[in-house]
Amino acid sequence: MADKHVVRFEPVGIKIDVAEDQTILRAAAEQGIMLMHGCKEGQCSSCKSFILDGDDIELERYSTFALPDFEREEGYTLLCRAHPYEDVTIELLNYDEDMIRSGLPIQEAVAEVAVNEPVTHDMRRLVLRLIEPAELRFFPGQYVDITVPGTNQTRSFSMANIPGGKNGDSASAGSASELEFVIKIYPDGLFSHYLDTRLAIGDRLELTGPFGVFTLRESEDAPLIFVGGGAGMAPILSLLRSMAERAIQRPATYYYGARRGSDLCFEAELRALEEALPAFRFLPALSEPGGDGWEGETGLITDVVRRHEDDLAGAHAYVCGPPPMVEAALPMLADLGVAEKRIYYDKFTTTGEPEE
Repeated sequence: MADKHVVRFEPVGIKIDVAEDQTILRAAAEQGIMLMHGCKEGQCSSCKSFILDGDDIELERYSTFALPDFEREEGYTLLCRAHPYEDVTIELLNYDEDMIRSGLPIQEAVAEVAVNEPVTHDMRRLVLRLIEPAELRFFPGQYVDITVPGTNQTRSFSMANIPGGKNGDSASAGSASELEFVIKIYPDGLFSHYLDTRLAIGDRLELTGPFGVFTLRESEDAPLIFVGGGAGMAPILSLLRSMAERAIQRPATYYYGARRGSDLCFEAELRALEEALPAFRFLPALSEPGGDGWEGETGLITDVVRRHEDDLAGAHAYVCGPPPMVEAALPMLADLGVAEKRIYYDKFTTTGEPEE
């Protein structure tokens, strides 16, 4: 059995025990501590922190774009790759204290495929019915890791539904007996290719979760800006469904970018949400409308946001989609006045291997 060491997080004063064969992030998640993170693969730097005390920490493979060599030498680390071999004190650089203390311990579960259907030419709606345990607790906007059958590798996918099902009680974390996902199909995707060619109704999958801090922060009047693309629809749809269930009336706009009209999905539901949430509007845009007869917004979704917004000071922004879209959206939102700490994002990756 691996030795354990105490990891203390400042400035929040939280202590956890971490085994040497665990990463600090994983140990925190297992104990219900929701630290800021993104990819869990050493690529995005969301969990970057500073070592205040103790230096016997080893890192699994990571991208030097997320943690340059000079930063590591200065004492920075990535919690998703860090294994402690002595007691250490970590300074959290990016954190939400209320969120940290509201976490849910992660669970391992087995579920069977209930629905596997196309929603566009290259995206699937996958619904899994939980078998053991019969329910999973999560916050709207969170995700789980699904083990790719026949391998020891996992892929991360956000839930599109809310706890209790689409019409359940989602005022906070809750339980659901089914999990709904929107997954983009890649010809060489380890899981998505399996989903496209082999996964059948009744097949069983192993999953672990929940993970993620892409959750709705409470505020009575702060406007909400959602920016998404591709399968980034899933967690944003979960947040919007939760808002409708709770009758949240904050001003909210969802900017969704697609290439062509055939790439759009869930339009009818999103238009219905505009009726349920009078302060909400859905603005899709096509970057390559071609001969679709499209009469809506055109261009890159970040350009569309700039055309419609000139001052987002005080707003909360949620961004989810392909890495290039996320990378373009973050500085754009900052330029429009969104405070850095109020920009929450999930950046999709198509592989579990960190890039050097």
